[in-house]
Amino acid sequence: MNSTFSLAHPWLAPLRQPLLWSALCLTLVWDRLGLDHAVMAAIGSAQGFALRHHPLLATVLHDWLKDVLLLLYLLAWLLVFWPRGPARGLSRRQRWVAIAGVSASLLLVSTLKRFSATSCPWDWQTYGGTAQPISFWAWGLSDGGPGHCFPGGHASSALAFWSLAWVAMSSQLTAVRRWGRGLGWVILAMGVLMGVVQTLRGAHPPSHTLWTAWICAAVGWVCACAGQLRARTAAPA
Repeated sequence: MNSTFSLAHPWLAPLRQPLLWSALCLTLVWDRLGLDHAVMAAIGSAQGFALRHHPLLATVLHDWLKDVLLLLYLLAWLLVFWPRGPARGLSRRQRWVAIAGVSASLLLVSTLKRFSATSCPWDWQTYGGTAQPISFWAWGLSDGGPGHCFPGGHASSALAFWSLAWVAMSSQLTAVRRWGRGLGWVILAMGVLMGVVQTLRGAHPPSHTLWTAWICAAVGWVCACAGQLRARTAAPA
């Protein structure tokens, strides 16, 4: 077995992507400067958020789109056992790693939301609610509202699929790696769209979407790395 550890290995590609680290820095700066409040103030008023119940946002881009992604999640499970298209280029182990990462991302986001004391912007006092907004990193402190708003569950419905993109990008097949990169951009675009929808409705400030993206990307990447290490360990010497 070859135990050489090298940053040139495909599954460590994210460590060599300045764009990813720049995005993380942007997220940290955005969070530190409290820019959420400026964005939400430009959208909401003392009467709340005018677009909260807009049919396009609340029904089409929230309810219906979430249902579509649920179907895609179920389809991803089917592809584990009956691969079609680009999934044929992934081994069964890789397909299991991918779906495990997607499921782990969804579970982690759901768990964090369950125990989060952070309330949504539409529950803030500024917009007619009862909550006094505090940092979502202030664990254990109540803001006076219902809580359970961080991270962004809606955006995670798309961003959780980053695990599949990471696994595909670590493939030895050029066509599968290319498909994985394209899938990554689609996932990012979908996550941004769903995050913007929730911001316009007053459900989540932008930082919630930014951190949700990083949570899902990190979980998916860790799962992909673990799968690669397991495969290398199991390989004959």
